[in-house]
Amino acid sequence: MARYLIVGGVAGGASAAARLRRLDETAQIILIERGDYISYANCGLPYFVGRVIPNRDDLLVQTERGLETRFCLDVRPLHKALAIDRQRKVVWVQEVATGREYEQPYDKLILAPGAAPIIPNVPGVTLRGVFTVRNIPDVDAIQAWIERTESTRAVVVGGGFIGLEMAENLRHRGLEVTVVEMLPQVMPPLDADMAWHVAEHLRAGGLHLALGDGVAGFEAADGALRVRTQSGASHVGDLVILAIGVRPETALAKAAGLDLGPRGGIRVDERMRTSDPAIFAVGDADFQQRIAYDLYYIDNWSMMFDLRILLLTIFSKKAYRNAY
Repeated sequence: MARYLIVGGVAGGASAAARLRRLDETAQIILIERGDYISYANCGLPYFVGRVIPNRDDLLVQTERGLETRFCLDVRPLHKALAIDRQRKVVWVQEVATGREYEQPYDKLILAPGAAPIIPNVPGVTLRGVFTVRNIPDVDAIQAWIERTESTRAVVVGGGFIGLEMAENLRHRGLEVTVVEMLPQVMPPLDADMAWHVAEHLRAGGLHLALGDGVAGFEAADGALRVRTQSGASHVGDLVILAIGVRPETALAKAAGLDLGPRGGIRVDERMRTSDPAIFAVGDADFQQRIAYDLYYIDNWSMMFDLRILLLTIFSKKAYRNAY
C-alpha cells in the first residue's frame, strides 16, 4: 500500500489529498497542517472583513472531519513539519499543542506550504493594530480590532490584489481608506494605461490613493496609527493592513537540500517534480521557469493544472505543464 504525505492544507494540499483518494482507493494519505484550518476559502478572507460574506462558517471549504469521512484521509491539523530526511524518506513532525515530535515515513511527499506575507523592515511594524491577511485567525483579529476600537479609518499598504480587495471591503464596511503604494500605479501586473482606469474607479468609490510613495515606518498617534512614507508624508488610521506581497515558504525544502529558483521558490520540472524524484511541490511555493509563481502573482487556475499534472506523474501517466 502506497503512503503519501502532504505538508500543507488549503488550496494546494487539501485538493491534492482529495484528488489522490479518487485516483487510489487503497493508499494511506496523510495531510498535516500547522494551523487550525485544513481547507478554507482564502480568496474570501477580505470579503468576510467587509461583511460581504457574513457567516464565518462559509469560509470553510472542508473540515478535518469532513475530509476524513468523505475521503478516508488521515488529517492532522496543528501538526508542523520540522525537517525532511530524504535518505530515509521520513519527515520529522511536531504536534503543536503538546510539543511531541515523531517521525512520519512516506513513499511520495507533496509540499504545499504556501506563501507568507512580506513584512517590511521598518520602525513600528510590530505595533498593535498593524495586520497582515493570510488566514482565518488573521481576519478574526482584524474583525475584533475594528469592533473593539470602533475604527473609522484604515491605511492599506500595498496596491496589489490583496491590498485592493482589503481596501474595497474596508470601504464597503464604512471606513475611510487610504492605499499607500510604492509604485506609481495600483495593480503592478497591469500596464500603466490599464491601471489608470482601475485607480479612477477606486477613487470614484471613495478610496484615497497615495501612489509612488513607499512606507517608511509606523508610529502610535493619540490612540491611532500614523503611517510615514518615504516622501515625508503621513497618513493616520485606526488600523493598518500590510499587503505588499508574499514570498514562498520554502525553509523546509531549503533545509532538506532541494533546489530553489532564483527568487526562492521550490524549483520543479514540467511534471512538478523537485530535485528529489520522491518529492513534489505545488501552489504558491513552487517555481518553474515559465510560471509566474516565483514572481508571486497568485494563479489558482494555473495551480489546478499543475496539481493535475503532479498527480498524473505520481501514477506514471504522461502529462506535462508545457502542454496546458
